[in-house]
Amino acid sequence: MIRTGDDEAAAPKYAHIERERRWLVDPDRRPSLDGLPHILIEDLYIDETRLRLRRMTDDNGTITCKLTKKYEAADPTARAIVTAYLTEGEYSIFAGLPGRRISKRRYAIECDGRRFSLDRFGAALAPLELLEIEWLDSAGLHAIAAPEWTRREVSHDPAYQGGALAAHGQPKE
Repeated sequence: MIRTGDDEAAAPKYAHIERERRWLVDPDRRPSLDGLPHILIEDLYIDETRLRLRRMTDDNGTITCKLTKKYEAADPTARAIVTAYLTEGEYSIFAGLPGRRISKRRYAIECDGRRFSLDRFGAALAPLELLEIEWLDSAGLHAIAAPEWTRREVSHDPAYQGGALAAHGQPKE
């Protein structure tokens, strides 16, 4: 049997399970981001695929490039994901493919002893801000309380996934 990767129900051989939750942020109530380091993230969601090309630039100018596929899952808080890290040359080849682009700045925020990632989207998605957290196990992930400055959880809302945001813009609330 030849495995093509088209069977989303099959557990991909080199994948790991990414467990994460996401919340809409109330920018008027969240802690200040002034002076916090951030990473500029530029994503290309490649047309007619589930592939995301990502370029990350930190405050020191260090660039990391990767190609990622997130598989469909019944529970969007626990999905199989495969990532390949790329050279700049490899990135340039994939960057020429058709797709939809989004950019955001990612900040690390500590809250109740946990490290969250806060994404501030740019361009057409501004002023959208999403908070996310990854966790090793499902029980621990679901036990995490949302910070008081979030508006609502969007982990199960497909309109707030990166590919949907790139394709359709910010959802109406």
